[in-house]
Amino acid sequence: QVQLVESGGGSVQPGGSLTLSCAATRSIFGYNGNAMGWYRQAPGKERELVAVERSGRATSASTTTYAESVKGRFTISRNNTWSSLSLRMNSLKFEDTAVYYCNARWYGKDYWGKGTLVTVSS
Repeated sequence: QVQLVESGGGSVQPGGSLTLSCAATRSIFGYNGNAMGWYRQAPGKERELVAVERSGRATSASTTTYAESVKGRFTISRNNTWSSLSLRMNSLKFEDTAVYYCNARWYGKDYWGKGTLVTVSS
């Protein structure tokens, strides 16, 4: 079992920055599809991928994927034990407003945090 707890959401003006954090109750490392990532769901829309790190053969190795809409503005990072994850969000836009969820895929099963709200408004 994996439990995930997010923190760091809040309100920010357009162009501002926020950092989200996620703490997992165990290491997610594992070279068979394990991954940690961030998803978001805006009002009236489906949940979408923001960024994900997929585990490689070593704890220091991973493959990172970003949604096109956040490339160059958001940066995902994790600790070397694969038990915490961060999302640094710069140059925030109105359309980044959403509930952000931390996700862990651990041996074929998806686990989700409860989400943290990010509101971009002037």
